[in-house]
Amino acid sequence: MLDYLQLADCYAIESLSVFKNHINREEAILTRIIVVGGGAGGLELATKLGRTLGRKRRAEVTLVDRRASHLWKPLLHEVATGSLDAGVDAISYRAHAKNHSFDFQMGSLQDIDRDNKTITLAALYDKHNELLVPARSLEYDILVLAIGSTSNDFNTQGVRDNCIFLDSPEQAHRFRSEMNNQFMKLHANKDQKTVDIAIVGAGATGVELSAELHNAVQELHNYGFGDLDSSRLNINLVEAGERILPALPPRISQAAHNELTKLGVNVRTATMVTKADETGLTTKDGEHIPAQIMVWAAGIKAPDFMKDIAGLETNRINQLVVKPTLQTTRDDNIYVIGDLASCVQEDGSFVPPRAQAAHQMASRCFSNIVAKLSDREQKPYIYSDHGSLVSLSRFSTVGSLMGNLSKGSMMVEGRIARMVYISLYRMHQMALHGMFKTGLIMLVGRINRVLRPSLKLH
Repeated sequence: MLDYLQLADCYAIESLSVFKNHINREEAILTRIIVVGGGAGGLELATKLGRTLGRKRRAEVTLVDRRASHLWKPLLHEVATGSLDAGVDAISYRAHAKNHSFDFQMGSLQDIDRDNKTITLAALYDKHNELLVPARSLEYDILVLAIGSTSNDFNTQGVRDNCIFLDSPEQAHRFRSEMNNQFMKLHANKDQKTVDIAIVGAGATGVELSAELHNAVQELHNYGFGDLDSSRLNINLVEAGERILPALPPRISQAAHNELTKLGVNVRTATMVTKADETGLTTKDGEHIPAQIMVWAAGIKAPDFMKDIAGLETNRINQLVVKPTLQTTRDDNIYVIGDLASCVQEDGSFVPPRAQAAHQMASRCFSNIVAKLSDREQKPYIYSDHGSLVSLSRFSTVGSLMGNLSKGSMMVEGRIARMVYISLYRMHQMALHGMFKTGLIMLVGRINRVLRPSLKLH
């Protein structure tokens, strides 16, 4: 009888071992997908992959970013002026990863080893330069690069040392701190007439920041700065081109120009900046534009370390060249989305660096990764321009909508344009949180209008 029991135990142990080995094999063959960059496109993609592949244990999805939280980049100008509290609107990557079945690794991309399919993350240090996490490597089967872009100073003398670039929440916080300091000095020093701010680049960022600054001044007037009004704010918006908002139709550009002029913004077109120093800007014609605060928003490029990384094909502004499927031209296991991608369309034009393009690329990249895992044909990404909107704070919103309602583009402005502009952010939130949670976020936002000051004052 004992022999039979021992034999049964042996069979049970062997069966359990076989089961464990089967489970281990199942875990071992999970596809490892790494998304580097938690911007608009990267976080949406990681969320979709986590919800579908990660939750069903079809893949191990990992998001890598050098920051701990996500903030929608088109909102940075509002953070810079205090109109938006980043502490309320920012999304914790770790919490979001837990809720959507993917992993988060904090770190900066340092290198890519295509032969061994690994990426290297640089060591993490605290503000006292003490080591937190040593450099480490992560293995991948599919890699998605969504690092985004940085401001392009075109090697203009003094810009890097004297100008603020609104590329990150840190830079936005720096601007807000300097702005508040200048307003305090103005309030205390009766001999100082104005706060002089120069903004180089009249694209969406420069235009929206100019208007948002005038809104901030009016709000500060109600919070103890009784002698502060728009007449004491001197903003020079400097553009090298012939008109502001050069990417938009001329009629929209002109409408925005008129609104800014009404606010008191000094719009300078056809003005090229050749130098920046502690006292202000110098133009090509030799004119000096005095400024206590200078912002550079005149162009974008991919980060310098991306140039020819891992032997991948790059262009003159360090973007990675991709095929229509968003795979890099030299490695089908690496995808690129957002501002980092140099993606040419059938008409020969390139996909513009816009939030809507990043959103569309994330959706197409998701579909193509799923198709790749299922050995199905991957489809090309085709950019669909839904128009562009520019917010002039609470004063106005202008832009164009493109769709089936009219041939070509339809110009919109005022309250309708403002509603559409806000809806773009809501669409981003719904892609991350779903409709129900986004509805709750909107409700909390309305409650905060009553409970919190209209401007972040600390």
